[in-house]
Amino acid sequence: METVLVSEERSEDGSDGSLAYRSAPHNIEAEQDLIGAILVNNEAAAKVTGFLTPEHFSEDVHRRIYDAATILIERGEIADPVTLKSYFDNDSALADIGGSQYLARLAASATTIINAENYGRLIYDLAMRRELILLGEDIVNTAYDSDLEETSQSQIEEAEKKLFSLAENGAHEGSLLPVKIAVGEALKSIEEAFHRDGNLVGVTTGLKDMDGKLGGLHSSDLLILAGRPSMGKTSLATNIAYNAAKAHHRTGGKEGAAVGFFSLEMAAEQLVGRILAEATEISSEKLRRGDLSDDEFANKLVPQSALLSELPLYIDDTPALSIAAMRTRARRLKRSHGLGLIVVDYLQLMKGSGRRSENRVQEISEVTQGLKAIAKELNIPVIALSQLSRQVENRDDKRPQLSDLRESGSIEQDSDVVMFVYRESYYEERKEPSEGTPEHAEWQEKMGRLHNMAEVIIGKQRHGPIGIIKLHFKPEFTRFGDYISDDYLPEHH
Repeated sequence: METVLVSEERSEDGSDGSLAYRSAPHNIEAEQDLIGAILVNNEAAAKVTGFLTPEHFSEDVHRRIYDAATILIERGEIADPVTLKSYFDNDSALADIGGSQYLARLAASATTIINAENYGRLIYDLAMRRELILLGEDIVNTAYDSDLEETSQSQIEEAEKKLFSLAENGAHEGSLLPVKIAVGEALKSIEEAFHRDGNLVGVTTGLKDMDGKLGGLHSSDLLILAGRPSMGKTSLATNIAYNAAKAHHRTGGKEGAAVGFFSLEMAAEQLVGRILAEATEISSEKLRRGDLSDDEFANKLVPQSALLSELPLYIDDTPALSIAAMRTRARRLKRSHGLGLIVVDYLQLMKGSGRRSENRVQEISEVTQGLKAIAKELNIPVIALSQLSRQVENRDDKRPQLSDLRESGSIEQDSDVVMFVYRESYYEERKEPSEGTPEHAEWQEKMGRLHNMAEVIIGKQRHGPIGIIKLHFKPEFTRFGDYISDDYLPEHH
């Protein structure tokens, strides 16, 4: 077994004693009893294989016996001292402790199948303790030997990342997974979508047509929501966050998600004001001024505020947040509240590592790569808002394109989905001709058709088609809804 240097001890008379060593946590007897139970009754393996792997055993020979036994059992064959004998006839390590007779002794001194899971949990717990010791040693050595470019904060963040990974996955190092695990996860997602209304695989946006086009917000995806100022990016992102949190609350966690909203541009109070405007259908302006009737206050604002207070929606309005700090806070939120969706408003306001970048494009590239890494590490969707360049304004057709993204190379490359918010009425209302002219009548007719209409243009989607989603937008309530209204009849309905 591995030994760990503890300290230099002193004897009772005060003289220097010998250096004290202690063994890393392990329990050989528990490992022997568990393997013996499996060899006597293969059904014992079913109680532990869901969480216990060969790597969790402290003794190498026990790792190999457990691995060989579980392989045979998974094939539908019997694993006992007789069938395993051929695997270990030429095993020198097993020969040193008695060869195939050791397998027979394990079976003879086996614990009962009833105790198998308890022994498995003990072995697993001791393995995690050994991992913690190794991680602690690594943190100490890194702190002593780090170079000048590595700050203490970056070391803390790296240590926290490893601790989070250890807590989530049972090991702080990645490993190759058998394809059967991935197949199982894929089938689980498909089955959930099959039984869920709307056949959603991911987190709902609360908007029927958008869910239909995207299939919901998929785990580990980075989604970019871009647009020019005043198009409604923040409003749409806020709507999606609110809808996801509300669905999570309503279904007891079966749908929707706990949401972390990182608002780098707007204060938390302003963001909540927008959500309340949407929920109560009282204009943001009236809410800001407190210009409410008794009925609006008692029957709309109070109950909606109470509901909002219960939702799993967490807001961080720290300005100029770094990608490393966001990663750390997201991990904590994942551990404490089961975080299922992150919204970032907006990515151009984020900072990179703090090291001097040659240009802004490199820093944005670091941010988008970091956001994608967070999505994969936490296995949740991340929506990041993005500004568009001014070149949109110079075209006759002002519908955004992928090339309009600022620092478009890195953003487009690292994202799984790129969406643009576009409201044609925003541009048309600034072209009003003189009243009383034929042009003005045509303009009024066109504005009537465009009234409250918005588009979400999907310019890129790894998992599905691109295209245009029409939405209904009420700017006074900062609210997006499905494209259904008494004011107009959508062509696709």
